[in-house]
Amino acid sequence: MRIGVDVGGTNTDAVVMLGREVRAAFKSPTTADVGSGIRNALTEVLRQAEAKGAQIGAVMIGTTHFTNAFVQARALARVGVIRLAAPATTSLPPFADWPDRLRDVVAGPAHVVRGGYNYDGSQIAEPVRAEILAAAEAIRDAGVRAVAISSVFAPVNAAQEQFARDIVSKVIPEAAITLSHELGRIGLIERENAAIMNASLSAMAGDVVRSFSDALAALDIRCPLYVSQNDGTLMPPQVAARYPVLTFASGPTNSIRGGGFLTGLTDCIVADIGGTTTDVGVLSGGLPRESSIAVDVGGVRTNFRMPDVLSIGLGGGSRVRQAAGSVTVGHDSVGFKLRSEGLVFGGSTLTATDIAVAAGMAKVGDADAVKHLERGLVAQSLRCIAAMIEDAIDRMKTSSSAVPVVLVGGGSILAPTTLRGAAQVIIPKQAGVANAIGAAIAQVSGEVDQVYSYEQLSREVALERARADATNEAVAAGADSATVQIADVEELPLQYLPGGAVRVRVKAVGELAGLGV
Repeated sequence: MRIGVDVGGTNTDAVVMLGREVRAAFKSPTTADVGSGIRNALTEVLRQAEAKGAQIGAVMIGTTHFTNAFVQARALARVGVIRLAAPATTSLPPFADWPDRLRDVVAGPAHVVRGGYNYDGSQIAEPVRAEILAAAEAIRDAGVRAVAISSVFAPVNAAQEQFARDIVSKVIPEAAITLSHELGRIGLIERENAAIMNASLSAMAGDVVRSFSDALAALDIRCPLYVSQNDGTLMPPQVAARYPVLTFASGPTNSIRGGGFLTGLTDCIVADIGGTTTDVGVLSGGLPRESSIAVDVGGVRTNFRMPDVLSIGLGGGSRVRQAAGSVTVGHDSVGFKLRSEGLVFGGSTLTATDIAVAAGMAKVGDADAVKHLERGLVAQSLRCIAAMIEDAIDRMKTSSSAVPVVLVGGGSILAPTTLRGAAQVIIPKQAGVANAIGAAIAQVSGEVDQVYSYEQLSREVALERARADATNEAVAAGADSATVQIADVEELPLQYLPGGAVRVRVKAVGELAGLGV
């Protein structure tokens, strides 16, 4: 058996699965220390499944902890930055596009030194050891112990970033160092931002991941632990501790994959309706569709892989207001206070859940508490909710054709059974824990994102090399080599560069080795 866990801002969900069968599921409140909430959820699903720790083959955990911490500027480390790029890029220093509230917390000493590459791997300038050494010493003297290192076209050639890392490691042996080429893609500023984000989370990442392991040990679960990343695949806990930004948006990603698993669909739109927001994403070929543009996280532009997800302010706790004959639902919500503030729970705030109960769409709380609501108010509210979901679906579609829509999450009770633009609306059994199911069924991936010259290498040779490298990356990450398949190939001609330059991205995915699924 295997266990999937999703740690959200409000609830921690857990499921026990055997093959494709869900043996047990449980939802419990998320705790401030994360670990005890996971322990509570695991204890209950093991009891329901009548299973012992020794019977569990793997545990997969998805978490929004790092996303929330960054967006809220909570418990972040100050970061020193060394960019190898001069004489280029000096007009746009590190942190230039960061919002003040994050810059004030995260920004440490930032240095632009000589170095960097052109697209073909030739050097812009030779890095100077003395410059890097001086920058490292300035960071050390400022008391900063988290460092981000970037260079121009580092994904093409990472040698200069690695050269700088070796120097910084000697000056600050205890430093947590993030190299931009390990996270981001082509695009210096966004890739550098991703490295800075990652470094700012380094202090807390080890503690959070350790709390995952401690929760398993407390229940005598001694199987391998994996953490969900935001492309719907898995990584070992030591990788999550080193690269916490790879967990950003893993919650919606797990929900998208869980929705596909529960319905058997590989191509559909999945809407995860929670207590505060609705996240709408696209399942394409069995994997969440990735965003093809720079993604904004907390006001900071990044270009590391992120799912293409649209979030709207609609959830079970959304406030419903009536004024001048019109009705609005959201965008604000009572969130986790729903069980004390909603009308059906004895509170005084009219919420979307109250509307669903009044309409006979849901049976939660005290239905008598909403009998006084006018039918016109209920009908208007339902039309508003349907219009919000339909608009979000329309914005995520790439054509006018109707597509299947899968509704998951505890708030799926709010949605109507028919939606404009949907070929069919499906609310699967166990929709409330689809995110934990998505974590439990996650695969292992490998990815290559490189610029090739089709004049120097033929297109066929370049693509074959990229496919082989992506496959090897997946196997190295823990995939069973017999199950690895190429999931996506993308070619982007770089018209502004000479030599027939083409950016090639290839993703390979496979099942976790040693775990029959």
